[in-house]
Amino acid sequence: MDLENQKRIKDFATEYGPENLVVILGAAEAEASGLAAETVTLGDPTFSGVLANEALGLSVFHVLEEQFKGAVDAEVFEEQVGMMEMVLEVEEIVEEMNEIRGEGCKYL
Repeated sequence: MDLENQKRIKDFATEYGPENLVVILGAAEAEASGLAAETVTLGDPTFSGVLANEALGLSVFHVLEEQFKGAVDAEVFEEQVGMMEMVLEVEEIVEEMNEIRGEGCKYL
């Protein structure tokens, strides 16, 4: 997760409270999704951004997870994300997200 997005997320967490935020990711690989999820739950593992040592514990989901898919209009999902769902390793992404949420999510 780039440094600018880390700052935005930290600012939103401060302004609205971490219990009121949900981060939605869309990275194409499980490892990239996991790294971003770890950043907003446990803190920046690269120690390069404002979330280094900042365990916000935010709720975080990937666009391909059922929790997100079921919360949006099916037609919009299909139009915007449907192709990704067919070509990406969805099970691998879901496993990675579940693992990270289990380790650091405080607000599910």
